[in-house]
Amino acid sequence: FAALPLEVLMYIFRWVVSSDLDLRSLEQLSLVCRGFYICARDPEIWHQVCLKVWGRSCNKLVPYSSWREMFLERPRVRFDGVYISKTTYIRQGEQSLDGFYRAWHQVEYYRYLRFFPDGQVMMLTTPEDPQSIVPRLRTKNTRTDAILLGHYRLSQETDNQTKVFAVIMKKKEEKPIDYHKYRYFRRVPVQETEHSFHVGLQLCSSGRQRFNKLVWIHHSCHILYKSTGETAVTTFDIDKMYTPLFFARVKSYTAFSEKPL
Repeated sequence: FAALPLEVLMYIFRWVVSSDLDLRSLEQLSLVCRGFYICARDPEIWHQVCLKVWGRSCNKLVPYSSWREMFLERPRVRFDGVYISKTTYIRQGEQSLDGFYRAWHQVEYYRYLRFFPDGQVMMLTTPEDPQSIVPRLRTKNTRTDAILLGHYRLSQETDNQTKVFAVIMKKKEEKPIDYHKYRYFRRVPVQETEHSFHVGLQLCSSGRQRFNKLVWIHHSCHILYKSTGETAVTTFDIDKMYTPLFFARVKSYTAFSEKPL
């Protein structure tokens, strides 16, 4: 490695960071030797990382002393894992035929939220536990039918609070071939609609980990009627069913690099 030109060495470091922004591996690489430490502190690498996270809103370095400090201190969502919440409640069942007793059911389900550096987000609500779901969320090309895909943005920091807003919808499915298209019979026209969900979350830190908690502040469903262009909005009440999402790091998400920084 000592014989490699600096440009080649820095290119290798960009592959370590990768398009998934695996800064943990970069920090571990900096512990190898003094030369690697200097390369891992290159301001250009950290500047590009900040641009990918915050876009145009990070043109100024002030009040931070370096781009690395900005990445470590400025509130942001994390990409090397998934945010998970677990909700449990008791639901009343039907009464028995003789009216002697009534069953009660314990309902348990999870919400999964994963962010990507390119501004995309995945959301899934399912009763399946994390052991079976988390591996499916490694890439955006998952085949899980109930997955919701969309985009997110970080809000301006006001009152020392950072909020995450996302618009997500179901994956578009290919329409089956209509074999009755050319047959002569009357069909009741079905009004085409498009559902999208608007989500608002507040980014928090808890315990020793930073930016590892998302608290619900808004959730609504927008139904667009394509024939008329009208939109119907239904806002859900944020109650105890909307438990906070906590971050869980997943090593397999950054085990491979698809392209460099």
